[in-house]
Amino acid sequence: MTPLQKTAAVIGATLAMAAGAVAAASPAAAATYGGECGSGYQVVNSDNIGSRGTVFLTYNSGNGYNCVVAKRNNPGSRVIIEAGLSVSPAGNHWDVYDGGRYTTYAGPIYLHAADRCVDWMGRISGVEGGKRGTNCG
Repeated sequence: MTPLQKTAAVIGATLAMAAGAVAAASPAAAATYGGECGSGYQVVNSDNIGSRGTVFLTYNSGNGYNCVVAKRNNPGSRVIIEAGLSVSPAGNHWDVYDGGRYTTYAGPIYLHAADRCVDWMGRISGVEGGKRGTNCG
């Protein structure tokens, strides 16, 4: 191999490693709402669950029900995922709750809360997202 070919090979290898490092440092894709609550529900609010996922609050204006889904960014092995929804203020317990070891999401959970403020949350492996006293009538 000539000195020029060696230099080209070293540059090529360096560029390949740099490209791999950039690809590895790319952020994970955020979770997206996929209609888990059913027809008629539209996303009215959402919040990040750290870098692990997103919690979605949806509402169906036809029946006055809210729905919450806590969804992972990257489904995989089972982890603890939780979703909670209450008429605000939630107090010590959620009016409706789902939690367990899931691969993708917790919920959907439903609560009739037309014209009322709601507290809602999603939690993945201890990291929580959500909001309190929102989406009032």
